[in-house]
Amino acid sequence: MATAQPVPTNTAGPAGPRPPTAAEETASRLTRSTTLLLSVATGLSVASLYYAQPLLADIRRTMHLGSVEAGLVVTVTQLGYAISLLLLVPLGDLLERRRLVTVMCLLSAVSLAAAGLVSDAPLLYLCALVIGFFSTTAQMLVAFTAMLAGPAQRGRAVGTVMSGLLLGILLARTAAGYLALLGGWRTVYFVAAVLMALLGIALRAWLPTSPPVGTLRYGALLRSVFALLREERLLRVRSAYGALGFAGFSALWTPIGLMLAAPPYHYSASTIGLFGLAGVAGAGAAGFAGRAADRGRVRLVTGAGAVLLTVAWLPLALGGHSLIALVIGIVVFDLACQALHITNQSQIYTLRPEARSRLTAAYMLCYFVGGVVGSALASLVYTSAHWGGVCVLGAALGAAACLLWLLEAVRRR
Repeated sequence: MATAQPVPTNTAGPAGPRPPTAAEETASRLTRSTTLLLSVATGLSVASLYYAQPLLADIRRTMHLGSVEAGLVVTVTQLGYAISLLLLVPLGDLLERRRLVTVMCLLSAVSLAAAGLVSDAPLLYLCALVIGFFSTTAQMLVAFTAMLAGPAQRGRAVGTVMSGLLLGILLARTAAGYLALLGGWRTVYFVAAVLMALLGIALRAWLPTSPPVGTLRYGALLRSVFALLREERLLRVRSAYGALGFAGFSALWTPIGLMLAAPPYHYSASTIGLFGLAGVAGAGAAGFAGRAADRGRVRLVTGAGAVLLTVAWLPLALGGHSLIALVIGIVVFDLACQALHITNQSQIYTLRPEARSRLTAAYMLCYFVGGVVGSALASLVYTSAHWGGVCVLGAALGAAACLLWLLEAVRRR
């Protein structure tokens, strides 16, 4: 797959009027301590999307909901995230980034606290939508990392921060399960609200300022997101990989809490949360994929990731009655999903340095639309065909990623 080159410095296109100079692009302002803070911040920000997954059985019981209605908490949160990717993330190319992420952290804290106070399903859905909307802080921080890092370290830096993001996704489930055991599912949201408020303060105090590089009006800024998708084939292909991968990820994690709470397991929310630890191996895949991208091994990682996205569903299917098979399937699937995701992001950030927030918005919009579709389909399939049907759905999504890789291979030849 050929890598598109950044636009010349004298070109003013829909993506923005002025790319950074060579000196700006080469310089790196990313220290180890800043990378660590960005990793932690990214993990805490994205965790808000996943706290509900091991809590669905408890939420269903206290709110008197059915399985589909309880699963909507996850689906609506992801929908809010997808909407924000279009409406909010592009602002990273228009506004000062440090101030923007600080405000978003504080608003996220407010929405999390509100979720812990609601007493009926419609208000919970509304809070879930707002939580998802402000959780895109994670993606703004990834784009911030790519801007602060020099080209030679960008893949590694993005991989490191994405390791933090992955740990946030996985440990969110474990932490949510144990906090629910101590004080109920509402406690999870109250603790998360405090953490996001503290995170906003830390980001404000530690991160360097980042003056915007574009002068587009907001309407033109949003239109340029779709212009990037139309003009950059590499972005479209990588967005398709991302959408298929995250659709499978959501198909796995949305109903798994319901499956583990039912026979033959009968697990509590705290025990269900522990299954997030099975995917921590994916954090290592994030670093490996970032280094592989820096060394030009993108095609190999992409193909291997697509194949593993498919074959991981075999042990997952056996996991309906075998705990060992379920854990193996989770580990393999998360390794594949994160390796593919990091490779996708390392590739799209080679396109237009002046439009990294909009490249992130375009890619992640497709990514989370895939997640919403995967989550919704998994909830419906689980209701009618149980865990076996979910595994067939996930394997079909992985097979579609393999087909895309084969088509790209044929096109290159």
